[in-house]
Amino acid sequence: MTETSRTLVKNLSALEDGPVTVSGWVDTVRDQKKVQFVVLRDESGAVQLVNPRTDDTAEVAETISGLAQGSFVTVTGELKHDERVKLGGIEVKLASLEVVTAAIPETPIAADSGIDKRMDWRFLDLRRPEQNLVFRVQTTLEHAWRTYWVEHDFIEIHTPKLMASASESRAELFEVEYFETKAYLSQSPQFFKQMAQPAGFGKVFEVGPAFRADPSFTSRHATEFTSVDAEISWISSHEDVMQLHEELMVAGLRAVKEKHGEEIKALFDVDIEVPTQPFPRIPLAEAKRIVAERGYVVPRDDDDMDPEGERQIAAYVKETYGHDFVFLTDYAASIRPFYHMRNAADETITNSYDLVYNGVEISTGAQREHRVDVLIEQAKEKGLDPEELGFYLDFFRYGVPPHGGFGMGLSRVLMLMLHQTNLREVVYLFRGPTRLTP
Repeated sequence: MTETSRTLVKNLSALEDGPVTVSGWVDTVRDQKKVQFVVLRDESGAVQLVNPRTDDTAEVAETISGLAQGSFVTVTGELKHDERVKLGGIEVKLASLEVVTAAIPETPIAADSGIDKRMDWRFLDLRRPEQNLVFRVQTTLEHAWRTYWVEHDFIEIHTPKLMASASESRAELFEVEYFETKAYLSQSPQFFKQMAQPAGFGKVFEVGPAFRADPSFTSRHATEFTSVDAEISWISSHEDVMQLHEELMVAGLRAVKEKHGEEIKALFDVDIEVPTQPFPRIPLAEAKRIVAERGYVVPRDDDDMDPEGERQIAAYVKETYGHDFVFLTDYAASIRPFYHMRNAADETITNSYDLVYNGVEISTGAQREHRVDVLIEQAKEKGLDPEELGFYLDFFRYGVPPHGGFGMGLSRVLMLMLHQTNLREVVYLFRGPTRLTP
């Protein structure tokens, strides 16, 4: 069978009654005395197959009776439109059935299997319609972002994932053997996307892997993740970066709503909302006061906003502005990387932000420090050795424009968009402290 002779399930309803060939895996079998029903699913949807038991169909009936869930089959038959058929109003009356590959009858996971068990058998878990939709949504989202970037004259870059030195926190680096020396898996393309600014690229983006040696077992962390990054030259402040960021999110969510909105509602019971601009902006100190007034006090020794604080400020923003997003701004220099620019009026805070979506932080962005002498001093404050940062500091010795950008976790965006409670549900193959397989 050639690909051209096979019809995808999603295209069947547009065809007239008549002969058709479809392929996919067996989802369910109802083996009754007078008639057999098979739900066949392919990458685009599901269709009901029907086989009335007669002397002429005895061979097909015997094959169907022996089918295990998950077997891949190719069938030919007569397509018929019938409003009484609950599954799409169409069915295929079988003429022939070929078992391409038979599945083992005993399946290792069930509908009520826990997430760890499902991750062990991820390729089977991915057969669920919800999972199929997750990655079609991901494709649409990334395409919309790329379309925005390309239409706004951004340059796509692919930065190396093997580094000679740390980009941020050495404690979160994976160290690997590299010939006669050591290398580190990149935790961020930060240094390299900044390198594009003195190179004169102006505006760049990258969607690629990043690695964090963070032994965290929360529902929103991974040791390998897909980072969405952008960096732009000639900014006045981090406000320019926030404007870029919100335009990008609007473009992505609009594309997802237009293409998948109805299906997301059907499978996840979620209404995709395209946010209005501008997104609310709240300085961190003010956000903490608001949260405290709601009855939750962020720990005093924490200059950041903790997860419960994020949920509380998001609830406030939703109630007050009807918005799913909020920029928290003016983070303390003590918890920000050395390359974040300090505020000219208050050296204790930075020109930076976190973007919170549906109660969870998805991104950090900032204006970068472009004065090499200031960078050196700020690196020393963080306990970093300027000698090890030599290649990076050289970027700023030969002319660099004011610039800024952000890094964002793709999977977190998907998780929050689809109202999932665990990152593992929206990652193709998850990597965490105790998971390296499959």
